[in-house]
Amino acid sequence: MKLLRKYLAPLLIVLAPAAMAETFTFTAIPDEDESQLRTRFEKVANYLEAQLGVEVKYVPVKSYSAAVTAFRNNQVQLAWFGGLSGVQARRLVPGSEAIAQGYEDQFFKSYFIAHHSTGLDRSANFPAIGGYTFTFGSKDSTSGRLMPQFFLERNLGKRPEDLFKRVGFSGDHSRTVAQVEAGVYQVGAVNYKVWDSMVEAGKVDTSKVKVVWESPVYPDYQWTVRGDLDTRFGDGFKAKVTQALLEMKDPDLLASFPRQSFVPADNEDFQPVEDVAKAIGLID
Repeated sequence: MKLLRKYLAPLLIVLAPAAMAETFTFTAIPDEDESQLRTRFEKVANYLEAQLGVEVKYVPVKSYSAAVTAFRNNQVQLAWFGGLSGVQARRLVPGSEAIAQGYEDQFFKSYFIAHHSTGLDRSANFPAIGGYTFTFGSKDSTSGRLMPQFFLERNLGKRPEDLFKRVGFSGDHSRTVAQVEAGVYQVGAVNYKVWDSMVEAGKVDTSKVKVVWESPVYPDYQWTVRGDLDTRFGDGFKAKVTQALLEMKDPDLLASFPRQSFVPADNEDFQPVEDVAKAIGLID
């Protein structure tokens, strides 16, 4: 028996880490069509798996709030959040940190778009859109709801329900574009990246819908991790995740976001988002 244990011991040492290994899971807010998101983030999962040396799985969710809930419940350890959803998640999970953002996310912006029937044209001045029908994106979207509502209230002095004939929430930026193009709503607010990508891909009929106003810039999307990564996956794992994201250089991967690169981020970068959310009553 002693001889057997002598020969088995080294084998058990080798097998133990593999037996204890966990799957590293991540999610992302569903800001675009689900098929596009799955294609994008399954590529990211493959990249992270190669960089981290553990199994990595992308977990799709149906809503922004579901992404926050998955993060809170430790169903995922990493998430690609918008500015507001990241703030919400980090408030719910003490110790969680924003670790990286797209280069462009340091100075993100929203577009206000309008159906051709409104007769509105692009202007540097905030458009006179009171009295129309209006759609935001998701209720928890930074670029499709939070900041557009802030700019509406700051420039027109009223809350959306007091400004428009009807207010809607499309659910994501792609649907906002589609609904305004179809005339379901006359005006809407959309993530500029999604709009530009859809126009470039020929998915927008710009004879029916156009940009009428471009917002000032603000911080937005970021990668956020739970604070217990090193406890769960081993010392230095959070640093490895951060490094892998910052060193994501594959043009195909970056183009799917689309971002030119990822840069360091921390929680303080998103204080302006939290301040706006408090100012308009979306968080306490």
